[in-house]
Order: sequence, then C-alpha cells, then structure tokens
Amino acid sequence: MAVPVDAAPRGIDLGDPAFWLLPEEARGAAFARLRERRGPVGFTDRATGRRCWALVRHADVAAASRSPEVYLSGPGVAAPEPARWVRAVFGDSMLELDDPRHAELRRVVGRAFTPGLLAAVERDVERTAAELVDRLERERPTDFVPAVAAELPYRVVCSMLGLPDEQRRRILARTGPDGFGMPGQGLRALVSTRLAVAALGRERRRRPTGDLVSALVTADADGRRLGLRELGAFCSLLLATGAEATRDALAHGLHLLTVHPEQRALLLGDPDAHLDGAVEEIVRYATPVDRFHRTVAVDHRLSGIRLAAGDRVVLCYGSANRDEAVFRDPDAFDITRSPNPHLGFGGGGPHFCPGARLARRQVRALLRELFARLPEARSTAAPVTVPSPVGHRVRSLPFAF
Repeated sequence: MAVPVDAAPRGIDLGDPAFWLLPEEARGAAFARLRERRGPVGFTDRATGRRCWALVRHADVAAASRSPEVYLSGPGVAAPEPARWVRAVFGDSMLELDDPRHAELRRVVGRAFTPGLLAAVERDVERTAAELVDRLERERPTDFVPAVAAELPYRVVCSMLGLPDEQRRRILARTGPDGFGMPGQGLRALVSTRLAVAALGRERRRRPTGDLVSALVTADADGRRLGLRELGAFCSLLLATGAEATRDALAHGLHLLTVHPEQRALLLGDPDAHLDGAVEEIVRYATPVDRFHRTVAVDHRLSGIRLAAGDRVVLCYGSANRDEAVFRDPDAFDITRSPNPHLGFGGGGPHFCPGARLARRQVRALLRELFARLPEARSTAAPVTVPSPVGHRVRSLPFAF
C-alpha cells in the first residue's frame, strides 16, 4: 500500500510526548527527514486523539503565521489548553488572542511604548549589563544562568514596569530554577506577579509616573486602557515568555561561542562588525521559543495538503530555522550568515514577537560588556536543560573566566 504523502517516516511519532523529550540532536535529525516531505506532516495527539499537523518547513511556518484568519491562536497556543478556572482567574494573554481583541490590545500596548520610554529602557539595559559584569568580577559565580542570563532580562522588565525592589525580590525568590509558567514554584511566582501588578496598576491610575504600567492603565487618545486583569496577563507574558526567552538565548549564546572558537575569535576581533550577526545567529541556531500551536479555522490547503477546520497545527520554528531550502549549511553556527531570515521571533504576521527589539538589545549589550571585560568567559559544560512545552529552556550553565 502506498504511503500517504502527509505521513511521517517510520520511527518518527510526533504524537508521542516522548518525541519532544528526545535529545536535540535526535530531534534535529528527525525534523530533517520530515522536511523532505515538503508539506505539513500529519499525526494524532495521543493525549487528546486529535488530528494535528507539524509545519516543519520555513515557507509553511511563515505562511501560517501570516494567515491569522485561518490559523487561530486561542487558549493553548503555548501548551495544552488551560483549565477553565485558570482562564477565569488569570485571563488570556495577547499570545492567546485573535483579532479583533488581539489587535485592540496590541494597539494599546504599542502606544504605551513611547520613544521616551524606549530610550530609558535601552539605557537601563546598558547599565544593568555593566552592573552584572561588575558583580561577576567581585563574586566569581560558577553558574551563568542565575548570575547573568536570568538576572538581566528579569531586572530590565521589572524596571520597565516600575515594580518596587521589594516586590521584585519576592517574585524572583518564588520563581525557582525552571522559571515562570512551570508547575509548582513557577505558578506561585505568576500568582505573586499578578497580585503585585494589579496593586501597582491601581496605584498608577491614581498617581501615574513614567513607567510602562502607568502608560498601560491610563486611557489613550481613543479612551482605551488595560483593565487590571489584562494588565496582569500582559506583564506575566513579558516575564514568563519574553524574559525567559532572552535568558535562554543568553545561556545558549555563551555556550555556542565557547564550542565554536573560530566564531568567538571573529566576534572578539571586531565586535562592531559582528555583534548584530552574532545575536541573529544565536537566535536562529538555538531558537529559544521552539514551537507554538494554532487551530485551523476553516478547511484549507497548505503546500498541497488538506487541513480540516478544527485540526491543530504545531509551528516548528526550530525546524524552520534549519530549512535547507532557505539556509546554506543550516547546521553550521556562523555569525557572518547573511541574509539570515530566521523565524526565532515568529514567522511574521500580527503575533510576531513584540519584544524582539528589546531581546536583541539585551543579548547584544551583555555580549559586548562581557567579552570586553572578561574575554576568557566561557561555558565549562553543556547547558542543563529542562523540559518545556514551547522551547529550549536552560536551567543552568557552568562557566568560568
């Protein structure tokens, strides 16, 4: 009997949760075989019995990302659909919304990021990066993640929001090594974050300052502002997705520049020429946010394959970023790669990462500061990773200098 064109090769079962826990090398080899199918790859989710499709090619991920009327976000975009009580208590983040509500919230958030606020945030990024390298020289820690990679984006986001120092310390203490959004300690940290942000939002409505929360809870020219639950959902998104993706990019970046000494030499030899390229290649190669989910809204054909309304789709950004049809020698780490049309911040469309500029700025600032002052900084072992429903999350990275 002929093998259906949408079937995965023998030995690859995307519906088995164990597949997503395979070592990165094994999954990478599997995705390379799947990309040979030249279209969506069908599978059945063992947990739900639902028909699903993996989009593993760059063109398919980009096409789906740019067709939000066909590929809906909705609850469960980053993981299995949350329980009703979770949505009732926490609300939905922009990540889980479709138009028109998504467009409305994104407009409010976009207007809050004024040129003055963005300039202040970028100054804070540079200052915080310098402070963290100062602390490295004094304290000489041995784990790069808690000392630098987690600390930089967390401090930058909290400062941007205007969270007082005491609340920052309380939330960070409850986060745990695996970050926000993970079972147990991470969920408690999210609860603490929502409570702190709601209290801050009420205060800023009465007495606004120049921070982001003030801008979000103060009505704009059209009279729209974020409600306190919307505010909590947005701020949690900044911490649970934005800050953690930056953390993982920083950790993977240091390790990649350690195990590829020729690329490290290029960067240290001329940082001005290569820093931007290094940031883009780190995001492409590591793809900290590896996959998101969508739901097909209407019967539809993609690359010749029929997808039915109600089917689930997995946007496999990591596989798209190794697509041989787009990237020459895709498994090579090359900071001079140009062009580099990676999908590390999404495939375009309305859900393209709104924090991409800030993430790039942080990785760039930290690498510049670190290697200018501690040029021998390097990882001493591979990153210790933790299973995640969306990406390549790093728990720790031993390092020395």
